[in-house]
Amino acid sequence: MFADSTRTGRPMSKDPHVIFFKDRYFLYYSMPPASETEGAGAQSASWAPARPAVPGWTIGIATSTDLIHWEKAGEVYPEPLSEPEKLGYCAPCARVIGGKVHLFYQSYGRWAQDAICHATSDDGLNFRGDPSNPIFAPEPSDWSCGRAIDAEVVEFKGKYYLYFATRDPEFKIQLQGVAVADGGSDFSRGSWTLAKDAPILAPELPWEQECIEGASVIEKGGRLFMFYAGAYNNHPQQIGVAVSSDGINWERLQDEPFLANGPEGAWNSSESGHPHIFEAPDGRTYLFFQGNCTNGSTWYISQKEVLWKGHGRRCRPYLKP
Repeated sequence: MFADSTRTGRPMSKDPHVIFFKDRYFLYYSMPPASETEGAGAQSASWAPARPAVPGWTIGIATSTDLIHWEKAGEVYPEPLSEPEKLGYCAPCARVIGGKVHLFYQSYGRWAQDAICHATSDDGLNFRGDPSNPIFAPEPSDWSCGRAIDAEVVEFKGKYYLYFATRDPEFKIQLQGVAVADGGSDFSRGSWTLAKDAPILAPELPWEQECIEGASVIEKGGRLFMFYAGAYNNHPQQIGVAVSSDGINWERLQDEPFLANGPEGAWNSSESGHPHIFEAPDGRTYLFFQGNCTNGSTWYISQKEVLWKGHGRRCRPYLKP
């Protein structure tokens, strides 16, 4: 497990996203606001830049050579910060495109006005903010309040699909939506078009309660598999799987969670949530997720290997025993 305690003095890392870049693995994760108990070691660390006035959540960076042992390597401070980011930003999605790291993430602290932002980096550590930030949010409608969080970007059949979570107009139910951009896009504002003016996945099963969020998508056998979080944090949040042939219309693979929270006394008894499905250079896939047993006063990141059986339309994921 991995957790960063440099901000609050207690382990607190959420929303994992992993890439392989320049001979090592990078883990991007959400960090809580700094507290008065923050250790002086964080301020004096070689990676610690002068911090801008961001009062809320931000994004941390850790690196590894084996996907098990992680060391903090930095924090994401896109320059320049757009106005929506100045209250906070989190929930990263990183993709290596054209030799650069493209980071998609959300503003945080503006509630119904939170939106998706974009930044790029040559080294995975120092980021340039997109001048057009925020790059996407849906228009308010009869199914969405106009919010967009939990970005996930995947290339599929010559286009880029941007999956996001939003809330219904009553700000009660968390839903999943999708926008699309051309394959040659620079990902700036104006590049994205809502692919379906309706939710592509909404909570229906008892364990999903009132929330579907944190989508992470991988292509296998010519189809997309979405690992998603069902239920709000610590209710408990658990992980499900859906499949799509076109990136827009989705069908659940099973009615029960793919990865459930742990039993009483386990490190993840409060939840196993916010998944990220990652394919390593050797072709093995790993499901990163967040968990805790403290109802959210701490949060750790861990992973389990995912295996695949069948081919083509019969391809299915399962957890390595």
